[in-house]
Amino acid sequence: MGEQPIYSTRAHVFQIDPSTKKNWLPTSKHAVTVSFFYDSTRNVYRIISLDGTKAIINSTISPNMTFTKTSQKFGQWADSRANTVYGLGFSTEHHLAKFAEKFAEYKEAARQAKEKSQDGKMELANSPSQESPAGELASPLTPMTPPTMENINGTDEACEITPEPRCEPSHNALSFTHSPTMTKHWEAELAALKGNNAKLTTALLESTANVKQWKQQLSAYQEEAERLHKRVTELECQSTQIPVIKSQKTELNQTIEELENTLKAKEEEMEQLKDQVENTNELLEQRDSLSQKLHDTELHGRVLEEQLLGAEQRLEESQEEQENFKKSLRSLLELLDGKIFELTELRDSLAKLMEEGS
Repeated sequence: MGEQPIYSTRAHVFQIDPSTKKNWLPTSKHAVTVSFFYDSTRNVYRIISLDGTKAIINSTISPNMTFTKTSQKFGQWADSRANTVYGLGFSTEHHLAKFAEKFAEYKEAARQAKEKSQDGKMELANSPSQESPAGELASPLTPMTPPTMENINGTDEACEITPEPRCEPSHNALSFTHSPTMTKHWEAELAALKGNNAKLTTALLESTANVKQWKQQLSAYQEEAERLHKRVTELECQSTQIPVIKSQKTELNQTIEELENTLKAKEEEMEQLKDQVENTNELLEQRDSLSQKLHDTELHGRVLEEQLLGAEQRLEESQEEQENFKKSLRSLLELLDGKIFELTELRDSLAKLMEEGS
């Protein structure tokens, strides 16, 4: 039950200019996913494409629609309900042919479903239906040259970021090892919070897209309920089919109750999503706080490194002074040894002179 995707491809999406009905206007900056959806409850086929959270294609397939190939990689179709013409630019001719094949297949399925639905209504009312399906809008332009796209064959490539290597502390900085340790600790916590934030952001975007889709489905259900109410009123006017009308009215009331229950469930899911958004805001605040702490720790580490460099410079200067002092002392000792040797020779000379005089 419900609406499910049955085929997906990627293409650049365009819409016809509503003012000129001639020029194409791009609705996506790059190639986006274009999907066929099938609603088993209403037996309806739709083409849907989202650019982020914005629905740029929401087209219900009808038997009167025609998908036209205007070039090797471009095709278009008109949607009278949306009062526009959609254009798709594909990266290869094969993707265009596959999309056209699926379009024709689901168009035929929609035609068969419509015939079965009309046969059932005729049997139920025993009279021709007063409601006639709206004809599809003919394309307001003849097949024309599709818009030029230089990057239609391009692919979105993710840039890989290589972290810069961190300098290891020298053996002279062993007394400051607590600073890099705290830095790595805060970096690990910040990376974990960034990962959780990215996951929550992705889940929030998907949930937002689902909420919009649910609102669209609910609007369709409400329109269907109003149409059925009108049908019930018409059937009640036919006195010969009062039992059948009452039975159908009971079924319609049950359907309305089910739709109301579905709406309540969706509202509860929206409340849960709001709670998740609040939790995401708290995580963002924690991330900002940890970022500030990490920045303060890095500043403190830089100050300690500057102090260490100053101490190393002073130590080198002191060692140079000691070397100079040692050199001066050696020179003094050598000079002193020379003087002592000279004094010794003088003493010996004086002693000889004294011996000779006596």
